[in-house]
Amino acid sequence: MTTGTRSGWLSLVAILVALMGLYLLGAGAWLVALGGSWYYVVAGLVLLGVAWLLWRRRRSALWLYAALVLGTLAWALWEAGLDWWPLAARGDVLFVVGLLLVSAWIARRLGDDDGSRRWWPARAALAVSLALFFVVGVVSWFSHPHRIDGTAARAGEAAAAQAHSDVPPGEWHEYGRTGAGRRYSPLSQITPDNVSRLEVAWHFETGDLRGQEGDPPETTFEVTPLKIGDRLFLCTPHQHVIALDATTGKRIWEYDPKIRDALALQHLTCRGLSYYDGKARADVVAGNQEVRRSSKVDLPIAANGPVVEHCDAKLFMPTADGRIIAIDPATGSVCSDFGGGTGQIDLWANMPNVNPGGYYSTSPVVVARGLIVVGGTVLDNVSTHETSGVIRAFDANTGALVWNFDSGNPDETAPIAPDKVYTPNSPNSWSIASVDPELGLVYLPMGNAPPDQYGARRSAAEERFSSSVVALDLATGKLRWVFQTVHHDLWDYDVPAQPSLVDLEVGGETVPALVQPTKQGDVYVLDRRSGKSLLPVVEKPAPQGAALDDHTAATQPSSALSFAPKPLEGSDMWGATMFDQLGCRIAFRRMRYEGLYTPPSTQGTLVYPGNFGVLNWGGVAVDPVRELMFATPAYLAFVSTLVPRKNDHELYVQPGGRPPEGNLPALNENFGAPFAVKLEPFLSVLGIPCQRPPWGYVAAADLRTGEVLWRRKNGTVRDRAPIPLPFRMGVPDLGGPIVTASGVAFLSGTIDYYVRGYDVATGEQLWRARLPAGGQATPMTYLGKDGRQYLVVVAGGHGSLGTKAGDSVIAYALPAG
Repeated sequence: MTTGTRSGWLSLVAILVALMGLYLLGAGAWLVALGGSWYYVVAGLVLLGVAWLLWRRRRSALWLYAALVLGTLAWALWEAGLDWWPLAARGDVLFVVGLLLVSAWIARRLGDDDGSRRWWPARAALAVSLALFFVVGVVSWFSHPHRIDGTAARAGEAAAAQAHSDVPPGEWHEYGRTGAGRRYSPLSQITPDNVSRLEVAWHFETGDLRGQEGDPPETTFEVTPLKIGDRLFLCTPHQHVIALDATTGKRIWEYDPKIRDALALQHLTCRGLSYYDGKARADVVAGNQEVRRSSKVDLPIAANGPVVEHCDAKLFMPTADGRIIAIDPATGSVCSDFGGGTGQIDLWANMPNVNPGGYYSTSPVVVARGLIVVGGTVLDNVSTHETSGVIRAFDANTGALVWNFDSGNPDETAPIAPDKVYTPNSPNSWSIASVDPELGLVYLPMGNAPPDQYGARRSAAEERFSSSVVALDLATGKLRWVFQTVHHDLWDYDVPAQPSLVDLEVGGETVPALVQPTKQGDVYVLDRRSGKSLLPVVEKPAPQGAALDDHTAATQPSSALSFAPKPLEGSDMWGATMFDQLGCRIAFRRMRYEGLYTPPSTQGTLVYPGNFGVLNWGGVAVDPVRELMFATPAYLAFVSTLVPRKNDHELYVQPGGRPPEGNLPALNENFGAPFAVKLEPFLSVLGIPCQRPPWGYVAAADLRTGEVLWRRKNGTVRDRAPIPLPFRMGVPDLGGPIVTASGVAFLSGTIDYYVRGYDVATGEQLWRARLPAGGQATPMTYLGKDGRQYLVVVAGGHGSLGTKAGDSVIAYALPAG
């Protein structure tokens, strides 16, 4: 290579450094004007100086660049400490450019004003600064500033007493195994010592994949199968019900309810089935034996398929067109003795604002004392004229309505008159409920009256029940107590998870408790008899200044047991490089943000945690023996921007201003409200979170004291990054964990495609297995006919998360023999 060519390349390097400096200087000045860090202005000026010196072929460019590297290292340590990912974002580009400058190819081209070519001292100085940066990076790689190290009781140290359950130890009869919703199994064959030996026992593919014509974007495979006798029972996103041999995974029967055109418009999923043992009928409160039907929805007159005249046992399947179908577990036939000979209940009966596909139960119904209790999902952020969030109880034998709890009219729980309708737009219960048959109470997590971000027109009843957990009398539907987790919710912080019921030792006595996870990260531990808190709950002042004629609550509750994150600061902004990190810092400063519960605004409000939730519908797993909770907190910020609506005839937030394809609803338009809303994750221009990782953990907490016992980063970006990175950054998950008596927890919901096993005592990852698709569901475990303990994982992906679609049901077990 000629001298001229080399000089040409040196000039190109100088131009590159100058461009870097210009960007940092200009954007950095903008950040300073917004009240942010001065570092980028200073770094930009220094880089321009380096570029000028390189252009002049002066070796002092290396001295100045070395000073920049050392200054950046000091600044990065001051802002981020020994936290590798934030350090990398601040120094990666400078380090790479420094390696280029320190190379002999560049350094030997540089001289000084006197013509001297003694380039090696400057090169050595730059090399030392880069080496120091590298050493700090290595040290930070092995540091764990976000980890909490501790130890929970191990299996041998835990009390021997087991909570009473009517479910056989080797079975799984409800979504959370029992109506208590603990996601705890008393099985102990798989232990921390042998879990690493788990292998695939069988793999079943349902044939039901998302992406079919008419599917909404949020089409998901979230089912947790039931295990009853020697069979597994599960449902698919498109509503097929399948029975498998629990030991071999072979299909026994499959039922297709023949959903018509009223497919779900927003959330297409089936989280699970419900099981009723008719031989154990007890204490059924007789209701009006009329089985009702809506005349406004074109549903099948009777459930599709073969029928049996009488079913002692039943599986209840909620369908996307608004029905509950009773199915014979033995044959897969419809139970004609249910629903007045039709085998089904029409959930659209007595509903206002009928919109086929706009309402159904995405979660399994509660079954207890001869009743089924049903909530449902309504369209989110479409309009102020949605259907009712009523909760209803039906006779499990006949399908007759027994009571109804309408949160818009909570005092009238007797079956509604045939010619009346429930309250429109009232808060609903879309997640999984729990039940205590001995206390005669059913516990329901509640959502909001739509829209989520504007509440000026909510009624007193809607204000009372939004974002709360309610306890209803199982026999009558009468309200026993209500505990609100967010006052005047404007952030979509509806209560997303099934309450977990557990008995705790408090003050020397056994207290029946309820553990309620929330999206904002607080976990409330309540006396489930009264709703009184067992761990301290305080009201904290909240940011004020809602839009237009709306208001915000003066205070918000905060639990002593909490995974709520600290408020974000400019130093928490992140990126793949210092450039997109700077962009995130500017975006952060331009938004309204005063911490948790900053109200939505037309300026754009940073909502942290976002409505994805620290904890979501997967809930937590509760070990009733160790009296601890295994949780999977996730942390993602969202941006909520209110868009003023001039009328209800225009679209304000739809891409391109065009209506969605087919009959899908115009989400976030909020017809009837003064604002539409733009909701989006807080991402950099490269499409990665603007806040620094970790974004997801596994953690355990003592339910008696509220102490977080340990916390560890969980998951990788292997399946989301352009280059498969195996590093454990800590990523979000959707789908719940389970725990076993032997002290092993399992989780499959992370955005990388793995199922993992953990030591409950320490949080250490003990095992993982690759999945063929996203595992956004809650696993379950049981005993097979061969005496082996099986772990079952569903891998079907999640539309909203963008994980790979699939149709797999996979069972793992220890090697036979």
